Amino acid sequence: MGLEKEKSETSVIMDEDEFNRSIEPIIGKKPKVYSDVVADRDPKDINSHLKVSFEDIIAEPISTHSFDRVWIGSHAVFELVKYVFYRILTTFLAIPLAFIAGIVFGILSCIHIWVVMPMIHGCMMTLPSIHVIWTSLMDTFIGPFFFSIGRCLSSINIKTVQN
Repeated sequence: MGLEKEKSETSVIMDEDEFNRSIEPIIGKKPKVYSDVVADRDPKDINSHLKVSFEDIIAEPISTHSFDRVWIGSHAVFELVKYVFYRILTTFLAIPLAFIAGIVFGILSCIHIWVVMPMIHGCMMTLPSIHVIWTSLMDTFIGPFFFSIGRCLSSINIKTVQN
């Protein structure tokens, strides 16, 4: 009457096609993080002042024109240098500056949420009580004092005479 240990083998027999269909929803195809379509990276148009083209910087009036090939070449060089330097600078500066901006805005958000707004709400909650106390002090002491001073000084007349 002891414990009897039974050994049994279990196996699942499945077709390769059936296996692929059953695991497909789990593995699935990974969607692309970025689509092939160029998305608008400035949807709120906060950097509209940076949309600078060659014609905005260099303009030749009708009366003075350089050679066409010089104009086309300088236009091409301007666009190429602007593109290459932007790419080089963003390659080295974008991630560190984004890190710094994230820290700065994180700190500002934390201070605003956990320090500034509670202080403002605390002041707004105590202002009605302070208003009642201040009004009663003014009506009890300061108001009558200045009213009596005004009554005393109202009888003084000053006349100026020129010689």
